[in-house]
Amino acid sequence: ELGWPESVPYLDRPPSPLEFYREWVSPNKPCIIRNAISHWPALKKWTSAYLREVVGPKIVSVAITPNGYADAVFQDRFVMPEERQMPFMDFLDIVEKKVTSPNVFYVQKQCSNLTKEFPELVRDVQPDIPWMSEALGKKPDAVNFWLGESAAVTSLHKDHYENLYCVVSGEKYFLLHPPSDRPFIPYELYQPATYQVSEDGSFEIVDEKTTDKVPWIPLDPLKPDLELYPEYAHAKPLQCTVKAGEMLYLPSLWFHHVQQSHGCIAVNYWYDMEYDLKYSYYQLLDCLTKAVKML
Repeated sequence: ELGWPESVPYLDRPPSPLEFYREWVSPNKPCIIRNAISHWPALKKWTSAYLREVVGPKIVSVAITPNGYADAVFQDRFVMPEERQMPFMDFLDIVEKKVTSPNVFYVQKQCSNLTKEFPELVRDVQPDIPWMSEALGKKPDAVNFWLGESAAVTSLHKDHYENLYCVVSGEKYFLLHPPSDRPFIPYELYQPATYQVSEDGSFEIVDEKTTDKVPWIPLDPLKPDLELYPEYAHAKPLQCTVKAGEMLYLPSLWFHHVQQSHGCIAVNYWYDMEYDLKYSYYQLLDCLTKAVKML
């Protein structure tokens, strides 16, 4: 009724800035774009051997969890990963299973880590997506580099960004909900905490006591507990696979849950959203949802 597609449509070429803004950004609709990054040297160059040569012993930030879920609800806490500084080549040894570990490792620091921690790789992609920058009249706030194990999962959440998610190798598996599904998606407030490795090598969960509680989604959309969250039965998820060489446009405020093939490499561009009527609509929907639950 609101015009959401039943599946994520494909474009065979990158659109013009005007076309993209008019057909996709303004109506807040996702799409997968083919041939938008086919000119990137990274598609051919980013082998394990190349990454070892170019980045090699450099110390980078790696998220480590015992279960693959970073920034997710666990044991009634919003638990963030241990963030370990380690040589990139040691991380690659784990991803390639040359070294075994009971834990799950993921390069996923979302603070423009491509430009800040991996500047040697920027020349193999692009510092921004020109047609998107022209469409929005701005440069991206962050450009992020993602590489990790198949056990690493991104829990269901939303972002205040227009997101261009580009897969360089492997595949990403997205489960999406439009903003209009907000009444059916549960939010709770959780004590923030962090995984920390104890002396015997096991993980413990340590509360961040000086931080306010975090609103987060406790539901796993792959196996939802409909007895606990019956409203979710009315939600309408979309699922799509983004393959190597493809780009997903993930509009602002869309909920998304993400999995990946083992060793998948991706780069994404976060453009700040416009806080316009779409944002006001979502805020109204969010407030009404909370008010109804208090009745």
